[in-house]
Amino acid sequence: MAKSQQTFNKTEKEKKRLKKREEKQKKKNARKAAVKESGTSGIPLAYVDHNGNLVDTPPDPSMKVEIDADDIILGIPKKVAGEEEEFDPVRKGKVSFFDTSKGFGFIIDAENNEKYFVHVSGLIDEIMENDKVSYELERGMKGMNAVRVKKI
Repeated sequence: MAKSQQTFNKTEKEKKRLKKREEKQKKKNARKAAVKESGTSGIPLAYVDHNGNLVDTPPDPSMKVEIDADDIILGIPKKVAGEEEEFDPVRKGKVSFFDTSKGFGFIIDAENNEKYFVHVSGLIDEIMENDKVSYELERGMKGMNAVRVKKI
């Protein structure tokens, strides 16, 4: 019984494969017929206009803009010596929420109003809600975390 079932499945798969091949051939013939009807051969031409958009008409030569290849900058421009930005790792903010029983809370940055997670293990001083604090940022598992948090 298993053998007859197996051959039935094989014949069904073969029929499906042949049907797919036949459909593919029909689509191919339909495309060929459409190309013959329209009188064009293959892929239609596309042009790029002066704004960089694809159009089906040739671009107007009077709108052409000349660009010097030396003016094109590839990559990130190199920094000039002595021009380095000073990055202050110590940031200031305000404690928006802190649960002492659970040992975590959030600090809102004074400059960009971003919320940062703070854990009790990252505290230097004890903090409460609405305290003004200074802190540093470290990347945690779920984003940036406030560490070395001190009251101001």
